[in-house]
Amino acid sequence: MPDTKPQPVFLKRMNTAFEFLTRICIVLAAISLVAMTVFYVWLVYGRYVLNDTPTWVEQVSLLLVMVITFLGAAVGVHQHSHLSVVVFRNIVPRPVRNFFVLVTDLLMIGFGGMMFWYGIELTKFKWNSLIPLIQVSEGLRSLPLTICGALLCLFSIGHLVRLLTGWDERQDNIDES
Repeated sequence: MPDTKPQPVFLKRMNTAFEFLTRICIVLAAISLVAMTVFYVWLVYGRYVLNDTPTWVEQVSLLLVMVITFLGAAVGVHQHSHLSVVVFRNIVPRPVRNFFVLVTDLLMIGFGGMMFWYGIELTKFKWNSLIPLIQVSEGLRSLPLTICGALLCLFSIGHLVRLLTGWDERQDNIDES
């Protein structure tokens, strides 16, 4: 990353917006995790103490798992902490590594775009059905997938913009070799 000139304004604004989206995802995932924990405590208490199992807990928890998983995955992609295999990229020469990073970003944009597109289709298809026991739209199950796809696409475009403008800060990316 060049130290001699300041980062362009559009990159600063993009990074600020992405950090804001990331914080929202983290907060929603954290709230979902806490809520799921509380609901399961209530499930165990109801089952073994009250002898009256609250059946809604499992369905609500399945929804919360979707939120935790998909928002967490989007945050992981943005923060470069999501699962990735970079061993091969790190052992090849720098020009080849740059190419692989570029291809990876393009593939992630495509993958996120497909998740978003087909997530919308799935959400629309399931929206008029209700989840048994909690009577909310079945489309809510696929909504986190759709949001994650949009975020993956957006964050990967951000990575690509940073890469192409010379402001990429990924640790596994382009180090001096």
